[in-house]
Amino acid sequence: MPRGIARDHDEKRGLIRKGAAAYFARHGYDRASMTGAARECGVSKALIYHYYDSKEALLFDILDTHLSDLVAVVEDATGEGLPGLIRAVLAAYEDADAEHKLQLDALGTLPPEMQAPLIAHQRRLVAIMSDAVAATRPGLDPDRLRAVTMTVFGILNWFYMWHRPGRGLSRAEYAALAADFVGAGLKGV
Repeated sequence: MPRGIARDHDEKRGLIRKGAAAYFARHGYDRASMTGAARECGVSKALIYHYYDSKEALLFDILDTHLSDLVAVVEDATGEGLPGLIRAVLAAYEDADAEHKLQLDALGTLPPEMQAPLIAHQRRLVAIMSDAVAATRPGLDPDRLRAVTMTVFGILNWFYMWHRPGRGLSRAEYAALAADFVGAGLKGV
């Protein structure tokens, strides 16, 4: 008789995703090993392989969960306009710096069939942000709309690189600054 799924299956899987994301981001996905990920997570390599049949499958799950959660948060914030989306993205990025770094650095290492759903999530995020930019500044031609949308993501996506919690602006303060900055910039476009 096959063994059932443990009650804490999802919790263990989540802890493995979080620990492996931190390990992969710190060491570089291409140089990281499943043995190192197991050590980082405080579990055996056999347990990781119980949940994931390959390093690629683990990376995919890390990125898919991160991007799916981000899409859900952003979709929930669409009624709050551009400032609300900016706040929502920065809030969703909190405690997800490793996942975000992997999204930027390692997504392209996955085979095309694994990249496709992740890229679809990214495109959904861009479409939502683009709609918010267009609602804030109607009449932008498509090239300018795309450039402004990607500029907003540039302001948000690199926050993790320079921000140090407890020093300088908080995430909420930076979100307000970024929203004001983008709003004022759109008036001049």
